[in-house]
Amino acid sequence: MSNYRYNSLNEFLKLKFGAKVYKVSLNGAFTCPNRDGSKGLGGCIYCNPESNLPLSLCNEPIREQLFRDIDYIKKRHRGTTKFISYFQHYSNTYSKTQSLEKLYLDAISHPDIVGLAISTRPDCLTDETLKLLECLNQETFLWLELGLQSAKDRTLKLLNRCHTAQDFLTAAEKAHKLHIMTCAHIILGLPGETKSDMLDTIKLLSDEKIGGVKIHNLHILKDTKLEELYNAGEVKMLSLHEYASLVADCLERLPKEVIIHRFNSHAPRDLTIAPEWSVNKLATLNAVHDELIKRDSWQGRLND
Repeated sequence: MSNYRYNSLNEFLKLKFGAKVYKVSLNGAFTCPNRDGSKGLGGCIYCNPESNLPLSLCNEPIREQLFRDIDYIKKRHRGTTKFISYFQHYSNTYSKTQSLEKLYLDAISHPDIVGLAISTRPDCLTDETLKLLECLNQETFLWLELGLQSAKDRTLKLLNRCHTAQDFLTAAEKAHKLHIMTCAHIILGLPGETKSDMLDTIKLLSDEKIGGVKIHNLHILKDTKLEELYNAGEVKMLSLHEYASLVADCLERLPKEVIIHRFNSHAPRDLTIAPEWSVNKLATLNAVHDELIKRDSWQGRLND
């Protein structure tokens, strides 16, 4: 357990690799099955492509992205020698396995890369792709990020996720059997969800023995279906205090060994409609820390 009362990713990586590790975000020009029509159209109702897809990188080879960005980070943070390649944008296993293999191998080709992180949907993992990930897991440190967002299928339907909570459980269980570390994405404050609903999502992750979690605060981006619902008064936003309290509730129920990858989600200010506090990452982190201190609480307290 770190000094910050929770098992943070930064602390975990420092202990594992003996130094601070920086992530290099790579763009493999992927899409999603709820965007290209194979399952649905329009993508998730909260997704604005401009917030997370640098269009200028779509056709740039992975090795060029990787080597350039590592050089840039080294200039900004002198002495940095360890990096993890991170496929973040959209569903990064949503392609033929042969194509994925080339992308992933290019992503770990730099001598300073110590790991590979791949973010995807739980319904975009074929057995062949999982076999590839199993092999890569033997070559480098690997974690697989799976978008759950909520344990409630009614919420997933509202979000236009086009998958179910069971799809997540199936994917996570297959990954666990292959000893692939998994990290779940969830969102607090989704439309129509109660505190009990959100804690049910945490219970699902705890029962599944998920390796890590990214806790996101709901935020409204321009030009999204969620913005339309917000403008119609159908979405209530959490205050920073309410969000910090909910995160503390979640941390208290998560097992101590679960790695907390993050508990803030933000986008550029010019794309953010609400809440205003979401653009200030440090303020969100401080609010959660303060809430834990006020409670004299820590990750896994309710499991002790």
